[in-house]
Amino acid sequence: QIFSKFGLVLKIIIFHKNNQFQALLQYAEPMNAYYAKMFLDGYSIYTGCCTLHVDYSRLTNLTVKYNSDKSRDFTRIDLPFGDGQRTLDTSLSTPFATQNTVFTSYAGSPGFAPALAFPQGAALGPFGVTTSAAPGHMTIPGNPGNSVLLVSNLNSECSEKNSFFWISTGVYGDVHRVKIMFKKKGIALVQMADATQAQLAINYLNGQRLYGRVMHATLSKYQAIQLPREGQEDKGLTKDYSNSPLHRFKNPCSKNFQNIFPPSATLHLSNIPPSVTVDDLKNLFTSKGSTVKGFKFLQKDCKMALIQLGSVEEAVHALIELHNHDFGENEHLRVSFSKCSI
Repeated sequence: QIFSKFGLVLKIIIFHKNNQFQALLQYAEPMNAYYAKMFLDGYSIYTGCCTLHVDYSRLTNLTVKYNSDKSRDFTRIDLPFGDGQRTLDTSLSTPFATQNTVFTSYAGSPGFAPALAFPQGAALGPFGVTTSAAPGHMTIPGNPGNSVLLVSNLNSECSEKNSFFWISTGVYGDVHRVKIMFKKKGIALVQMADATQAQLAINYLNGQRLYGRVMHATLSKYQAIQLPREGQEDKGLTKDYSNSPLHRFKNPCSKNFQNIFPPSATLHLSNIPPSVTVDDLKNLFTSKGSTVKGFKFLQKDCKMALIQLGSVEEAVHALIELHNHDFGENEHLRVSFSKCSI
């Protein structure tokens, strides 16, 4: 019931390990797993207890031999039932349509509140989730379906001369269009691929320092950014990135969904050519104003590395400047925030 809010659940296996009750859960689509992890990790099933810890498994497919209380393949009602299993409740294989609740009732131990059956946003923090009857469909409350951000308190000089840096917001989703305000250069509209990506960008980027200013991000009242009409004066302030090759999430099976983390001083580097040395990379980041505090290759072939910079703000700037950096011969550096430090 909990995880069906984020897409079609195919299989579940539950077990005890290291004195903990754990489960493996397989979705129909990797994007469903991505949204479930982002929204549910750290939140409680019941008020004040049963806090979920959600992470990606190394397994790519679950094998279920019996439909029982400990394992279930919702695509195979022909599987034999395990010991003590009376009937297969197929209703759990489809998402509930009740808004803002995960459990509609709870018959467990006295004193527990109904699971996640709180007013919008109370149980899930900023992530109050509503679903429709369509499996996997999800919208953000407050301004359903709105994928346009209003970003303010920007360094107007940087935004005016280098509006392309907004593609860096693509760390948390695919940026389709950007419009910097004609009379107020410190304000911009950013249109993401969908409403969920817009909310993720807000949650991670609101309050971050960017070129010396604390950025403010919220949902815009506009539903889309209109491109300027032919002959209309725009001075290059409206950009269309809908066909950009830098989009990280076009492929629903992309591993990028598993590597989304809050801004941090440590960056993850990948696609490093064999000819590039540690000093080359340190000098590259230093040339962009970064202070390199640490560096570590992650593989023997030196294609991936961690680099720790002087501050989170330095790391944000470096990601903006150096993601997709061209080393020559069509070899481009990939930069993202890391979940760990050196």
